[in-house]
Amino acid sequence: MEFSWKRNLIILWIGVFFCGMAYTISVPFLPIFLHTELGVNEGLEAWAGVTFGITFLASALVAPFWGSLADKYGRKPMLIRSGFSLSVLYFITYFVHDPYIFLIVRVFQGLLAGFVPAAIALIATNTPEKEVGYALGVMSTATAAGGVIGPLVGGLVSHWTGNREAFVVSGLVVLVAAFIGLIGAKEVNFNRSAARSSVINDLKLALNNRKLMTVLGITMLVATSVMILEPLLTIYVLQIGGANSSASLNSGIIFSAVGIATVIMAPRWGKIGQKISYSKILFIGLLGGGIGNLLQVGTHNLLGFGLLRFSYGLFFAAVYPALNSLIVKFTDSSFRGRAFSLNQSANQLGTMSGPIIGGFLGGWIGIPAIFIINGLALIGVAFIYKLRGPQENTLKPGSQV
Repeated sequence: MEFSWKRNLIILWIGVFFCGMAYTISVPFLPIFLHTELGVNEGLEAWAGVTFGITFLASALVAPFWGSLADKYGRKPMLIRSGFSLSVLYFITYFVHDPYIFLIVRVFQGLLAGFVPAAIALIATNTPEKEVGYALGVMSTATAAGGVIGPLVGGLVSHWTGNREAFVVSGLVVLVAAFIGLIGAKEVNFNRSAARSSVINDLKLALNNRKLMTVLGITMLVATSVMILEPLLTIYVLQIGGANSSASLNSGIIFSAVGIATVIMAPRWGKIGQKISYSKILFIGLLGGGIGNLLQVGTHNLLGFGLLRFSYGLFFAAVYPALNSLIVKFTDSSFRGRAFSLNQSANQLGTMSGPIIGGFLGGWIGIPAIFIINGLALIGVAFIYKLRGPQENTLKPGSQV
């Protein structure tokens, strides 16, 4: 049967959708799990931040190693390895009753993660050059779509059966993603006889590409921006009037608002980017995300907060498709898989630092102040990039890594 990049895109989109869904079924409710199931009462904000962040620190440190193995043995094996490993770890979490053991399990989740970046790298290296930007734009909606369904499912499961059972559901869902990758994904553009790359050499090559390093830096800042609030949103829902008995359900609905907005707008931003440039839609996404954060400080009821989160998501949906497409623009196809591994490390470093910063700041200066800091930071990055950042139409032949 002739290889079809479109079929591969559909298969991997479904796999990433289930993987994203599995994550958001249980992980957004970690503060509640820590409090109600593991007995954490003092320093809940800090515990929430650390348990969020430690996974992504481990993932950031190990991602270049997995990327090097992917170059030698293929991206599909990395996809399968991650999927089945994460499923087992979600099931193990069900039996955890000690917060320190839970922290160890979260470390292993980071060390063995990599399903989504492996899928993105597989798409980036097995799609015709002229279609790569479009394909990556479509892929960016998969995690968002999973993020729409996941919090709703997780909220219902947590509300009716308990937070512990939500991890079992997550394990089953990511197991489905693993089997989808195992049976359906195809990898054709791969040279098994190629020498395994050196992680240090990859870093040196990346450092020589200023445009790529700019994108990696923005990726880290954006991930920090997203995750600085994620472990605090459930707590904030309680502060603005949510009841303890329905905290998981209300938080699930609010978490889903951004995902719904992303599913609606990310493909449209991708098409707009093809017409006006991805650099411009990156600026729009960062600016809109910053303003959206500032506006969220002024609301003190659940409905208004949910609507503002949705509006913020409509603009912020432009950011990740733009960043992924700029990586394609700023790197040569022979380096692209490794570039996405490095991008994953940058993303995970931001995803790690965000919850830790947010957790400690939330208990010190309050959650509304974090919205203000976050909004001003995004607006600042938007204008810095607009004034001094690389534009894709400035790339000259031979200047790529």
